[in-house]
Amino acid sequence: MFNIIEKFLSIDGEGPSAGEIATFIRFLGCNLRCSWCDTKYSWEKESTTERLSSREIYDYIKENGSNNVTLTGGEPLIQENIHELLGILNNDENLKIHVETNGSVDIGCFKEKYKSGNISYIVDYKLPSSKMTECMNLSNLNSVDFNDTYKFVIGSKEDLNMAYDIIKKYDLTSKCLVYLSPVFGAIELNDIVEFMKNKKLNKVKLQVQLHKIIWDKNARGV
Repeated sequence: MFNIIEKFLSIDGEGPSAGEIATFIRFLGCNLRCSWCDTKYSWEKESTTERLSSREIYDYIKENGSNNVTLTGGEPLIQENIHELLGILNNDENLKIHVETNGSVDIGCFKEKYKSGNISYIVDYKLPSSKMTECMNLSNLNSVDFNDTYKFVIGSKEDLNMAYDIIKKYDLTSKCLVYLSPVFGAIELNDIVEFMKNKKLNKVKLQVQLHKIIWDKNARGV
């Protein structure tokens, strides 16, 4: 059984399927404490709304009729029995699963086990403003492939400089999609654009969180 904070059908606010409808499953619990986290309510067990089995989660996904599914949190990959759920989802070729992971968990074993191609990983790299950089699993930088995404959450110019160094050092744009995602209200979007222009950051996308533009930035279940 999984402790679920919320589940809902909405548009994907960010990532490769941004703007498309998607089913979201938000799990309880995270092993990091990012300074700018916008889902702190997923840290505490008191926020659990229901407990669901893998089959119940799958049935809910199918009932919604959306091919896109986002597993998020918290941290999906630290959930007990997550392999059981991923196994069920992996067998449904009509689904496109995005696992939003915080970058601290080694995705290599998951990629080795689930090879159907319908599960991909949106991997964060926590930068200085998060205060969690030391928790990053660097092996993920070599595990990602063209189905995956690396997301750099930008809260400062220092973050921009580190993101640039990581992107270049690991030649990330030749391996996977690469996004720069600003912390809402922490940095001017035009500053990121100017940085991208100055550094000639080809194949890197600036990503804004659509759900925070459409709805109130603190709204849940959207």
